[in-house]
Amino acid sequence: MSNSTGNSTDSGDDSIPDLSQILPPYLNLPPHLSAHKYFFVCTLTVAAWDTLVLSPRTWRLLRTKEWPPLKILFHFLRIFMPVEFTIVGVAFFDTKWSQAQCSHFFLFEPICTAILLAACSLVHVIRIHAIYEKSRNILFGMGGLLALQVVVTAICCGFFRSTPLEDGQGCIAEPKSNWVGIYWLSATLTFTASFALAVRRSLRSLKVKQLSYWKLMLRDGLNLYGAIWAVNMVNMLFWFIITPTGPEDPVRTIVTSMAAVLTASMSMRIILAVRGSLAAGGAYAVSAASHTSRSGQTTHVLSSARGAGAPGNGPAATPVLSLGRVGAEQPATYAVPLGAADKGTADWDGKSSVGGRDQKEGDIFPVESPVSADAGADPHAGVHVTVESETDFAGYAKEKN
Repeated sequence: MSNSTGNSTDSGDDSIPDLSQILPPYLNLPPHLSAHKYFFVCTLTVAAWDTLVLSPRTWRLLRTKEWPPLKILFHFLRIFMPVEFTIVGVAFFDTKWSQAQCSHFFLFEPICTAILLAACSLVHVIRIHAIYEKSRNILFGMGGLLALQVVVTAICCGFFRSTPLEDGQGCIAEPKSNWVGIYWLSATLTFTASFALAVRRSLRSLKVKQLSYWKLMLRDGLNLYGAIWAVNMVNMLFWFIITPTGPEDPVRTIVTSMAAVLTASMSMRIILAVRGSLAAGGAYAVSAASHTSRSGQTTHVLSSARGAGAPGNGPAATPVLSLGRVGAEQPATYAVPLGAADKGTADWDGKSSVGGRDQKEGDIFPVESPVSADAGADPHAGVHVTVESETDFAGYAKEKN
């Protein structure tokens, strides 16, 4: 009786297989590697969705005639980002990808991501320089951070290695040492400075035009700068705080792909949120010249952009109202929205400067550039209205007495 019980127990132990010995390597994944694959699927989903959502606005921007640096950078990011992570995804999920192949390929992602981050940082340098009225101090400061980032990321690319995984588990590049995290730290410093300067410029604009903080955030795209800063700070936590369990643990690089995709996506939206022309980094919503005088002779100029209404020059642009005192160095300029009938011809989407802006229909908001900024424009073009005001202080004193 006992023998039969013992035999049945032995046969029961033999019937329970060890799944780690049965499953193929591409299914037998450690916890961190499995999480890495799930998170990379989310990254590819975000990249694909972003590509589809931005397609209409990309086409409208492509149709514009000028090709300033921001437009070139936008289309570069638009193509480079999805192509890079599609190729990386093939190497990551292809079960036939051997480690011998990975040893020749693993540097592809860090090198391409370094190029992607440099392009995104250049977008921030151009835009921050523009909203600070082409300040040399801002240009030298942000340009120095960008140059430091390019040098650091280029050096750090030589200190990556292929994660020692089994064949079929994927090809992942990881740092040879913890200090290689300065690869992402250099980029995070640039985005931190960009976010801080953008917030500072927005708070300064409240002295000219009062807005709620929520409207201020949406008007100046502070949510875009903040999203870039936040995702890069989370990435820093994984690089410098979380400790891998071994050389085959890719936990440090779990967030890197998502950080790169979101950084590129938000940087493209920063370009689309620029008001007016993208030349020279675009204009800012509020200018220091927006203060108007209370008395004295004032000239009001209502005109449209260069070439408006001329044959072959496309639809008329948004008219600009210029208010300034006689003898003033530079008049304050305001953009006056077109009527509802003209909105369609101007490709106005209500969200970006690609044929539109963030203001509601009927809003008049100040812009940076004066009407006469266009080279070769007729200074007498448009409608000029001169208003002369006079205050009789003596009569006011007699009436008061």
